[in-house]
Amino acid sequence: MADLVDSVRAAVTDRAELPGMSLMEHLTELRKRLIHSTFYLLIGFCIAYAFHVRLYGIIQKPLNDLHIALNYTHPTDPLNLYLKTALYGGIILASPFILYQLWLFIAPGMYANEKRYVVPFMAATIVLFLSGAWFGYHWVFPGALKVLIGGFGKNFNPVLTIEDYTNFFLAVILGLGVTFELPILIFFLALFGIVDAKFLVQHIRYAILAIFIVAAIICPTPDPIGMCLFASPMLVLYLIGVGIAFLVHPARRKAREAKKAA
Repeated sequence: MADLVDSVRAAVTDRAELPGMSLMEHLTELRKRLIHSTFYLLIGFCIAYAFHVRLYGIIQKPLNDLHIALNYTHPTDPLNLYLKTALYGGIILASPFILYQLWLFIAPGMYANEKRYVVPFMAATIVLFLSGAWFGYHWVFPGALKVLIGGFGKNFNPVLTIEDYTNFFLAVILGLGVTFELPILIFFLALFGIVDAKFLVQHIRYAILAIFIVAAIICPTPDPIGMCLFASPMLVLYLIGVGIAFLVHPARRKAREAKKAA
Protein backbone atom coordinates (compact mmCIF):
# COMPACT_ATOMS: atom_id res chain seq x y z
CA MET A 1 0.00 0.00 0.00
CA ALA A 2 2.88 2.35 0.78
CA ASP A 3 4.28 1.71 -2.70
CA LEU A 4 0.95 2.67 -4.25
CA VAL A 5 0.77 5.90 -2.22
CA ASP A 6 4.33 6.79 -3.29
CA SER A 7 3.43 6.09 -6.94
CA VAL A 8 0.37 8.32 -6.74
CA ARG A 9 2.39 11.11 -5.12
CA ALA A 10 5.11 10.82 -7.78
CA ALA A 11 2.56 10.83 -10.60
CA VAL A 12 0.82 13.92 -9.25
CA THR A 13 4.14 15.72 -8.80
CA ASP A 14 5.21 14.79 -12.31
CA ARG A 15 1.96 16.06 -13.83
CA ALA A 16 2.21 19.30 -11.87
CA GLU A 17 5.30 20.15 -13.88
CA LEU A 18 3.33 20.17 -17.12
CA PRO A 19 2.29 23.56 -18.49
CA GLY A 20 -1.40 23.54 -17.67
CA MET A 21 -4.41 25.79 -17.32
CA SER A 22 -5.58 27.87 -14.40
CA LEU A 23 -8.53 26.81 -12.24
CA MET A 24 -10.94 29.10 -14.10
CA GLU A 25 -9.69 27.79 -17.44
CA HIS A 26 -10.27 24.22 -16.22
CA LEU A 27 -13.82 25.10 -15.12
CA THR A 28 -14.52 26.81 -18.44
CA GLU A 29 -13.19 23.80 -20.31
CA LEU A 30 -15.29 21.44 -18.15
CA ARG A 31 -18.41 23.50 -18.83
CA LYS A 32 -17.70 23.41 -22.56
CA ARG A 33 -17.23 19.63 -22.58
CA LEU A 34 -20.39 19.07 -20.52
CA ILE A 35 -22.45 21.21 -22.90
CA HIS A 36 -21.11 19.34 -25.93
CA SER A 37 -21.72 15.97 -24.25
CA THR A 38 -25.30 16.97 -23.37
CA PHE A 39 -25.89 18.02 -26.97
CA TYR A 40 -24.65 14.67 -28.29
CA LEU A 41 -26.75 12.85 -25.70
CA LEU A 42 -29.89 14.69 -26.81
CA ILE A 43 -29.24 13.73 -30.42
CA GLY A 44 -28.68 10.11 -29.41
CA PHE A 45 -31.87 10.15 -27.33
CA CYS A 46 -33.95 11.48 -30.24
CA ILE A 47 -32.57 8.82 -32.58
CA ALA A 48 -33.12 6.05 -30.03
CA TYR A 49 -36.66 7.20 -29.26
CA ALA A 50 -37.56 6.82 -32.93
CA PHE A 51 -36.91 3.09 -32.42
CA HIS A 52 -38.10 2.82 -28.79
CA VAL A 53 -40.61 0.03 -29.46
CA ARG A 54 -38.03 -2.08 -31.26
CA LEU A 55 -35.43 -1.37 -28.58
CA TYR A 56 -37.74 -2.53 -25.82
CA GLY A 57 -38.55 -5.60 -27.86
CA ILE A 58 -34.88 -6.51 -27.53
CA ILE A 59 -35.04 -5.98 -23.76
CA GLN A 60 -38.22 -8.05 -23.40
CA LYS A 61 -37.08 -10.95 -25.61
CA PRO A 62 -35.47 -13.04 -22.80
CA LEU A 63 -38.78 -12.92 -20.92
CA ASN A 64 -40.82 -13.66 -24.04
CA ASP A 65 -38.74 -16.79 -24.54
CA LEU A 66 -40.10 -17.99 -21.18
CA HIS A 67 -43.66 -17.08 -22.28
CA ILE A 68 -44.17 -14.67 -19.37
CA ALA A 69 -46.13 -11.44 -19.82
CA LEU A 70 -45.21 -8.16 -18.15
CA ASN A 71 -47.57 -6.08 -16.02
CA TYR A 72 -47.65 -2.47 -14.87
CA THR A 73 -49.17 -0.81 -11.83
CA HIS A 74 -49.26 2.86 -12.83
CA PRO A 75 -50.65 4.50 -16.01
CA THR A 76 -47.33 6.29 -16.69
CA ASP A 77 -45.19 3.13 -16.43
CA PRO A 78 -45.21 2.32 -20.19
CA LEU A 79 -44.25 5.92 -21.07
CA ASN A 80 -41.50 6.00 -18.45
CA LEU A 81 -40.28 2.66 -19.74
CA TYR A 82 -39.92 3.88 -23.31
CA LEU A 83 -38.25 7.11 -22.17
CA LYS A 84 -35.75 5.18 -20.05
CA THR A 85 -35.06 2.76 -22.90
CA ALA A 86 -34.46 5.64 -25.31
CA LEU A 87 -32.21 7.38 -22.78
CA TYR A 88 -29.92 4.39 -22.34
CA GLY A 89 -29.96 3.74 -26.07
CA GLY A 90 -29.04 7.38 -26.65
CA ILE A 91 -26.15 7.10 -24.19
CA ILE A 92 -24.78 4.13 -26.11
CA LEU A 93 -25.17 5.91 -29.46
CA ALA A 94 -23.55 9.09 -28.17
CA SER A 95 -20.81 7.32 -26.20
CA PRO A 96 -18.05 7.74 -28.84
CA PHE A 97 -18.62 11.50 -28.92
CA ILE A 98 -18.95 11.78 -25.13
CA LEU A 99 -15.74 9.79 -24.67
CA TYR A 100 -13.97 12.11 -27.08
CA GLN A 101 -15.10 15.10 -25.01
CA LEU A 102 -13.71 13.36 -21.92
CA TRP A 103 -10.42 12.84 -23.70
CA LEU A 104 -10.27 16.49 -24.77
CA PHE A 105 -10.75 17.50 -21.14
CA ILE A 106 -7.94 15.34 -19.74
CA ALA A 107 -5.58 15.79 -22.72
CA PRO A 108 -3.98 19.05 -21.43
CA GLY A 109 -2.61 17.07 -18.47
CA MET A 110 -0.90 14.52 -20.68
CA TYR A 111 2.40 14.42 -22.52
CA ALA A 112 2.44 14.63 -26.30
CA ASN A 113 3.46 10.99 -26.72
CA GLU A 114 0.53 9.92 -24.51
CA LYS A 115 -2.09 11.71 -26.61
CA ARG A 116 -1.64 9.23 -29.43
CA TYR A 117 -3.64 6.73 -27.38
CA VAL A 118 -6.91 8.57 -28.07
CA VAL A 119 -8.07 6.22 -30.86
CA PRO A 120 -7.14 2.98 -29.04
CA PHE A 121 -8.75 4.36 -25.87
CA MET A 122 -12.06 5.15 -27.56
CA ALA A 123 -12.15 1.93 -29.58
CA ALA A 124 -11.25 -0.28 -26.62
CA THR A 125 -13.74 1.43 -24.31
CA ILE A 126 -16.64 0.93 -26.70
CA VAL A 127 -15.68 -2.63 -27.67
CA LEU A 128 -15.21 -3.71 -24.04
CA PHE A 129 -18.51 -2.21 -22.93
CA LEU A 130 -20.42 -3.80 -25.81
CA SER A 131 -18.67 -7.11 -25.15
CA GLY A 132 -19.77 -7.02 -21.51
CA ALA A 133 -23.32 -6.11 -22.52
CA TRP A 134 -23.38 -8.91 -25.15
CA PHE A 135 -22.08 -11.42 -22.61
CA GLY A 136 -24.75 -10.37 -20.14
CA TYR A 137 -27.59 -10.37 -22.69
CA HIS A 138 -26.85 -13.73 -24.30
CA TRP A 139 -25.54 -15.69 -21.33
CA VAL A 140 -25.92 -14.19 -17.87
CA PHE A 141 -29.38 -12.60 -18.01
CA PRO A 142 -31.25 -15.51 -19.67
CA GLY A 143 -29.51 -17.92 -17.30
CA ALA A 144 -30.48 -15.80 -14.32
CA LEU A 145 -34.13 -15.75 -15.40
CA LYS A 146 -34.18 -19.52 -15.80
CA VAL A 147 -32.65 -20.05 -12.36
CA LEU A 148 -34.74 -17.44 -10.54
CA ILE A 149 -38.09 -18.02 -12.28
CA GLY A 150 -37.85 -21.57 -13.56
CA GLY A 151 -35.84 -22.83 -10.58
CA PHE A 152 -36.48 -21.03 -7.29
CA GLY A 153 -39.86 -19.70 -8.43
CA LYS A 154 -41.25 -22.76 -10.18
CA ASN A 155 -43.85 -23.33 -7.48
CA PHE A 156 -45.14 -19.77 -7.69
CA ASN A 157 -46.97 -17.61 -10.24
CA PRO A 158 -44.66 -14.80 -11.43
CA VAL A 159 -46.20 -11.32 -11.62
CA LEU A 160 -43.45 -9.14 -13.07
CA THR A 161 -43.90 -5.40 -13.57
CA ILE A 162 -42.20 -3.67 -16.45
CA GLU A 163 -40.37 -1.34 -14.04
CA ASP A 164 -38.90 -4.11 -11.91
CA TYR A 165 -37.96 -6.20 -14.94
CA THR A 166 -36.35 -3.29 -16.78
CA ASN A 167 -34.36 -2.21 -13.72
CA PHE A 168 -33.15 -5.78 -13.25
CA PHE A 169 -32.20 -6.04 -16.93
CA LEU A 170 -30.30 -2.77 -16.92
CA ALA A 171 -28.51 -3.63 -13.67
CA VAL A 172 -27.14 -6.85 -15.18
CA ILE A 173 -26.32 -5.52 -18.65
CA LEU A 174 -24.87 -2.18 -17.59
CA GLY A 175 -23.11 -3.75 -14.61
CA LEU A 176 -21.29 -6.21 -16.85
CA GLY A 177 -20.59 -3.52 -19.43
CA VAL A 178 -18.94 -1.34 -16.79
CA THR A 179 -16.96 -4.18 -15.20
CA PHE A 180 -15.55 -5.07 -18.62
CA GLU A 181 -13.89 -1.62 -18.59
CA LEU A 182 -11.33 -2.89 -16.06
CA PRO A 183 -8.45 -2.85 -18.61
CA ILE A 184 -9.23 0.82 -19.35
CA LEU A 185 -8.90 1.69 -15.66
CA ILE A 186 -5.59 -0.17 -15.48
CA PHE A 187 -4.51 1.56 -18.70
CA PHE A 188 -4.86 5.02 -17.17
CA LEU A 189 -3.31 4.02 -13.86
CA ALA A 190 -0.30 2.61 -15.72
CA LEU A 191 -0.14 5.48 -18.20
CA PHE A 192 0.17 7.96 -15.34
CA GLY A 193 2.77 5.79 -13.62
CA ILE A 194 0.58 4.93 -10.61
CA VAL A 195 0.81 1.14 -11.09
CA ASP A 196 2.96 -1.13 -13.24
CA ALA A 197 2.78 -4.77 -14.33
CA LYS A 198 5.01 -5.90 -11.47
CA PHE A 199 2.76 -4.24 -8.89
CA LEU A 200 -0.36 -5.81 -10.42
CA VAL A 201 1.16 -9.30 -10.45
CA GLN A 202 2.46 -8.99 -6.88
CA HIS A 203 -0.97 -7.98 -5.61
CA ILE A 204 -3.03 -10.32 -7.76
CA ARG A 205 -4.43 -12.13 -4.71
CA TYR A 206 -6.03 -8.88 -3.55
CA ALA A 207 -7.34 -8.28 -7.05
CA ILE A 208 -8.93 -11.74 -7.11
CA LEU A 209 -10.59 -11.07 -3.76
CA ALA A 210 -11.92 -7.70 -4.98
CA ILE A 211 -13.17 -9.25 -8.24
CA PHE A 212 -15.12 -11.95 -6.41
CA ILE A 213 -16.60 -9.38 -4.03
CA VAL A 214 -17.77 -7.28 -6.99
CA ALA A 215 -19.08 -10.42 -8.72
CA ALA A 216 -21.03 -11.39 -5.61
CA ILE A 217 -22.59 -7.91 -5.47
CA ILE A 218 -23.68 -7.67 -9.10
CA CYS A 219 -24.48 -11.35 -9.66
CA PRO A 220 -28.29 -11.68 -9.95
CA THR A 221 -28.30 -15.31 -8.72
CA PRO A 222 -27.31 -16.46 -5.22
CA ASP A 223 -25.41 -19.59 -6.32
CA PRO A 224 -21.58 -19.75 -6.46
CA ILE A 225 -21.64 -20.91 -10.08
CA GLY A 226 -23.26 -17.65 -11.14
CA MET A 227 -20.71 -15.67 -9.15
CA CYS A 228 -17.86 -17.56 -10.84
CA LEU A 229 -19.50 -16.89 -14.20
CA PHE A 230 -19.27 -13.17 -13.45
CA ALA A 231 -15.78 -13.34 -11.98
CA SER A 232 -14.11 -15.41 -14.73
CA PRO A 233 -14.15 -12.78 -17.50
CA MET A 234 -13.10 -10.13 -14.98
CA LEU A 235 -10.03 -12.20 -14.07
CA VAL A 236 -9.16 -12.54 -17.77
CA LEU A 237 -9.58 -8.79 -18.21
CA TYR A 238 -7.32 -8.16 -15.22
CA LEU A 239 -4.59 -10.27 -16.82
CA ILE A 240 -5.08 -8.34 -20.07
CA GLY A 241 -4.70 -5.17 -18.00
CA VAL A 242 -1.36 -6.48 -16.69
CA GLY A 243 -0.12 -6.74 -20.27
CA ILE A 244 -1.40 -3.25 -21.04
CA ALA A 245 0.35 -1.85 -17.97
CA PHE A 246 3.59 -3.45 -19.12
CA LEU A 247 3.34 -1.69 -22.48
CA VAL A 248 2.22 1.82 -21.49
CA HIS A 249 3.98 2.45 -18.18
CA PRO A 250 6.30 5.50 -18.43
CA ALA A 251 9.38 3.46 -17.47
CA ARG A 252 8.76 1.01 -20.32
CA ARG A 253 8.08 3.82 -22.78
CA LYS A 254 11.31 5.59 -21.83
CA ALA A 255 13.24 2.33 -22.16
CA ARG A 256 11.86 1.79 -25.67
CA GLU A 257 12.65 5.38 -26.66
CA ALA A 258 16.21 5.03 -25.34
CA LYS A 259 16.65 1.79 -27.26
CA LYS A 260 15.47 3.44 -30.48
CA ALA A 261 17.76 6.43 -29.91
CA ALA A 262 20.75 4.10 -29.44
